[in-house]
Amino acid sequence: MKKMFATAVLSISAASAFAGAYGSQSVLVVEDDTGKVLIEKNANAIVPIASLTKLMTAMVVLDAKQDMDAPIAIDKVDVDMLKHSTSRVPVGATIARRDVLQLALMSSDNRAAASLGRTYPGGTEAFKAAVKAKIAALGMTQTAIEEPTGLSPNNKSTASDLVKMAVAASHYPEITRITTDSKDIININGRGVEYHNTNRFVGAKGWDIGLSKTGYTEEAGRCLIMRIKSAGKNATLVLLNARASSVRAFDALSIRRFIAGDEPQVARAHPRADSHIVKASLRTRLAKHVKLRHRRA
Repeated sequence: MKKMFATAVLSISAASAFAGAYGSQSVLVVEDDTGKVLIEKNANAIVPIASLTKLMTAMVVLDAKQDMDAPIAIDKVDVDMLKHSTSRVPVGATIARRDVLQLALMSSDNRAAASLGRTYPGGTEAFKAAVKAKIAALGMTQTAIEEPTGLSPNNKSTASDLVKMAVAASHYPEITRITTDSKDIININGRGVEYHNTNRFVGAKGWDIGLSKTGYTEEAGRCLIMRIKSAGKNATLVLLNARASSVRAFDALSIRRFIAGDEPQVARAHPRADSHIVKASLRTRLAKHVKLRHRRA
């Protein structure tokens, strides 16, 4: 009896230590074919979800069966006055709804997402009601979303609920296609402008991604949803509140290796594979820091 108890305690301790090795505050990895939970850490902690919100926005917009070729005029009210985030989508530009959706999902543009909510049939309040209904329909009992961009810290959920959202989003061909595009050229005021996916793993060698969305605000930290295939296994992963892009990247790399069976536990050193992605992430952070210091000076 004592031996069985000791073994059980050891197993629980090992599982806790394994999950705790990840840098993200919340981690959940589920095997798609069986629903088996592969990795779990704080999966029911309710936290801000930043731009992961945009997957819900896209589903609600697509459910409305609007004309995707219809033009949307980007308005002043679409400008982020909460976080003052930047956008390469100018006020006054008229863009086809399908391209606005592309901008909102692939490059996580906040003005684009805001305009999708504003132009929803019945307006912003009807959009909010549709989001609430969709959340209920998906059984996301620990989720609240009050606006379409994810900028509000009141947009909150759990890793457990977000797996449900990811599974639902994967049933929309438009969402899976857009979120797995590494880049696209969008016509803005008669000029082709190139936009890139905010997830550097999309299109990277060795990655088979079926769905992707990143997120970031100060309150939410670095977040990520992906559906990936590794060594013939399909899995959905949710990472919430990583303190840096590099931490989020390390966690994603470790999870992919774990699914493939390449390593028995999480590697805490910099993974050699895909190191160029991690280095690029660090360079981007440094460039933003230098730019911010110059702007404040």
